[in-house]
Amino acid sequence: MKAPVVAPFLCKALYPRCNPFFFTLASSSIYSLSKHLHYNPLATCVDTPRAEPSQICRDQSDDHVYKYVTYCRPTFSDHVSGLPFSKNHMKTIHTDSVAEDLHHENETKEDPWLKMQEDARLDADREPVLSSYYYTSILSQKTLERALANHLAIKLSNSSLPSSTLFDIFIGALEENQDIIGAVKEDLRAVKERDPACISYVHCFLNFKGFLACQAHRIAHKLWAQGARIGQGILLDHATGLVVGETAVIGNNVSILHNVTLGGTGKACGDRHPKIGDGVLIGAGTCILGNIRIGEGAKIGACSVVLKDVPPRTTAVGNPAKLVGGTQNPIKLDKIPSFTMDHTSHIAEWSDYVV
Repeated sequence: MKAPVVAPFLCKALYPRCNPFFFTLASSSIYSLSKHLHYNPLATCVDTPRAEPSQICRDQSDDHVYKYVTYCRPTFSDHVSGLPFSKNHMKTIHTDSVAEDLHHENETKEDPWLKMQEDARLDADREPVLSSYYYTSILSQKTLERALANHLAIKLSNSSLPSSTLFDIFIGALEENQDIIGAVKEDLRAVKERDPACISYVHCFLNFKGFLACQAHRIAHKLWAQGARIGQGILLDHATGLVVGETAVIGNNVSILHNVTLGGTGKACGDRHPKIGDGVLIGAGTCILGNIRIGEGAKIGACSVVLKDVPPRTTAVGNPAKLVGGTQNPIKLDKIPSFTMDHTSHIAEWSDYVV
C-alpha cells in the first residue's frame, strides 16, 4: 500500500476540520487526537531512529562528564537506567562497559506485552463484567501489534470509516515496521515508571490518551513519510493541549506535560520548530518557539516561554525563560529530569518568591 495514497485519505476521513492530518509533516498536533480520546477521566498517562540525529543538541566536548548511567529515579530501583536507548548514543558517549551494562539490562527487561496479558487475566477475574472487554482488547489478540491496531481502530472509527478498514491499515504498518513496536514497549515502560497514576500496563494501554495519541502518531507518520520524528520512552502526561509543530524533533526518554507548545515564531518557513534532546522534562503550560535546541537532560519549568537554545542538563524557567544560575555559570543537573519528574529543584535558587 502506497503511503501517499493511504495517508491523505486517512487524514481527511479522520479529521475533516484539520487538513491535512496533524500527524503528517504538514501539521503535527497530538492535541487533535487526544480530543478523540477525552473520555478517560483518569490522569493520562524504539530504538526508533530519527532522520537527523545530529539535530538533537549535544555538547560533544562535555560528553565524558555527562554520564547518563548514574542517573536514575530516586524512588525506583537502581536498575532503572537513565541511559539513552539509541545505538548511536551508545557508540558516541559510553564506554564499552556501560554499553555492555545497557545491553544486559535490555535483555532482562520485562516484556510489557506478556505482563499486560497476565494482568488482563487477573483484572477479568476480579471484574467479570469487564471480562468481555479485556478479552476483545487484549486476551484474544495474538500479538501486541494486533492488540494496538484493534484498539486504535475502534477508537478512531466512525460510520463512514469502519474499524475493520482502519485495522487493516494499522496492522500493515505495525507488522512491517518492528521499530514502531519497539517504541511502543518503551513508551509503556516510560508511563508505568514515571506516572504515579498508572497502576499497570493494561491501565496505560486501554485508557491513557497521551500514550494512545503517541502510538497513533507513529503509525500515521510512518504511512506518510516513512521516518519517525519522535523518539522512544516518551511520557505525554495528560496530553491535553499539546501541540507539536511539523518540523519538531523529540528525542528519547522525554517527559512532556499538558498545554505544551513546540511551535514556530511566526510565518517562518522550512525547518522552524524546536529540537528536544534526550531526557528533557518540559513542564505544564510551556511554550518553546522557533528552531532552537533544548539540550539533553535539560529541564523547562512550568509556564516558561523559551526562545533561545538551552544548554544540556540545565534548568530554564520564566517568561522569557532564564537559566537558573545565570548564563555564564548555570547550575548543572546531576539527574535526568524526565526520569525523576522533579519540577521544583533549583527553582527556589532562581526566585525568592514565597507564598
